[in-house]
Amino acid sequence: MFKKLAIVFVSVFCVLLAVPTMSPKLAPYFPSWIGPVSLGLDLKGGAQLLLEVDTTTMMQEKTAQLYDETRSALIDRNKGVIRFSNLRNHDGVVSLVVREADEVSKAKGRLKSVFGNTVDITSDGKSIELSYSDKQKEEMIQDALARSIEIVRRRIDALGTKEPSIQSQGGKYILIQLPGVDNPEHIKSLIGQTAKMTFHLVNESVTSEQLASGRAPNGTEFLPYMDMPGQMVPVYSRVEVSGESLKDSQADFDQNNMPVVTTVFDASGARRFAKLTTEHVNERFAIVLDGKVLSAPTIREPIPGGRGQISGGFNLQGAKDLAVLLRSGALPAPLTVIEERTVGAGLGADTIAQGKIGAITGVLFIFVFLFFVYRSFGVIAGIALMVNLAMIVGLTALFGATLTLPGIAGIVLTLGMAVDANVLPFERIRDEVKAGVPPLRAINIGFDRAMKTVLDGNLTTLICALVLFQFGAGPIRGFAVTLSIGILTTLFTCVCLTKVLIDWYMNGKNKKIGFVK
Repeated sequence: MFKKLAIVFVSVFCVLLAVPTMSPKLAPYFPSWIGPVSLGLDLKGGAQLLLEVDTTTMMQEKTAQLYDETRSALIDRNKGVIRFSNLRNHDGVVSLVVREADEVSKAKGRLKSVFGNTVDITSDGKSIELSYSDKQKEEMIQDALARSIEIVRRRIDALGTKEPSIQSQGGKYILIQLPGVDNPEHIKSLIGQTAKMTFHLVNESVTSEQLASGRAPNGTEFLPYMDMPGQMVPVYSRVEVSGESLKDSQADFDQNNMPVVTTVFDASGARRFAKLTTEHVNERFAIVLDGKVLSAPTIREPIPGGRGQISGGFNLQGAKDLAVLLRSGALPAPLTVIEERTVGAGLGADTIAQGKIGAITGVLFIFVFLFFVYRSFGVIAGIALMVNLAMIVGLTALFGATLTLPGIAGIVLTLGMAVDANVLPFERIRDEVKAGVPPLRAINIGFDRAMKTVLDGNLTTLICALVLFQFGAGPIRGFAVTLSIGILTTLFTCVCLTKVLIDWYMNGKNKKIGFVK
């Protein structure tokens, strides 16, 4: 008896989970963790973006970093300077020529100790070439993709966009689905920016004639102001403090009630920022964002606390956007929007309405078939079928899965399989009764012997659904989710609930089974 009550309790509980979805007006009367199912882009309307991670540009930056680290390793005064010439960076390869032949092995050993197995090092006489290994390149690309997805997620979440779907696709693409968003331009502008912030000292020795000529001295770059692209600032190439050390950033107002962005560095960043502002009082330093100078203030006094303030003639929205970009971190590689789709809410509403009509029509036909073929047992199977549908919707909402149009197709397929799972034991019961077995015993035999077939059929389908979920993307995963949930609820309702309802109907008596002639 306890087992039967537990089955009924689980069924009722799962049906209640579906009530906020089936009747949104009743949703306020339920706890906050029981809510309506989330609708996907094709049902609710919204925007879809497909982004490409620019791994080519990323690898060029990585090779430039390898160039700098190679130079630093060879002129390390603590380990001894190794003299070299013709240090170049070309086509993903860093090359150099060691001046003394007897120092070639020493140079290779030092570079090997610095880079380990991440870099392939080859030599030909005095010439040495370095390039990232194929394994390291693949790891860099995969890491860039994973980090880009996480950063894009943080930026979108910071904007308050609800229920976004962000996932990798095809090795170097990111698919973003934004239900309820009808104008993705603002989001595109934010997620497409690399937001790479660095702090550099300004080279005050550069003359106006040099600036006009555009020929920067060694170790110096001419970068434009963000608000005045025609005006260039000579900054040292060396990064004094990196935006990677930034712990937090918020939009705020200064003493003149003008919007600014406040920054807070982590412990290591705070130390470097304090050292920078202590050793270079009365010198200018440039705050550079994505290769453009936000501002180049003069250091009036040391700033030991790791807190800074960026001003640049922002309006409030601009300050908020910049704070979001800096707070979420710099993208490891540029992102390019290669595909954009917008689905109107009206189209989604039409899809839902047509889906309801189709579902109701299908269920009615199933009910009529079950009643005429299996009589009272058909009515019980119909009740179990409705409970099964409610359980799928309720559990989909509880697990936070998003219901899409392919997901609805998964539900429809599940309902068809549920009918089949009921028909198998019913037909077995018919055979047993015709063979002279009493109805109660025939029911037990019918369910026991049919269950192996039911389990085999549903479990093989579940395996396929799990494979689709693991390797699929977008709509395919939505189909796999509802199909997987539906298979589990089908096994529960057909194996457990239908049997309990039939036992209660028979009430321990060998009643005549109507569909057995």
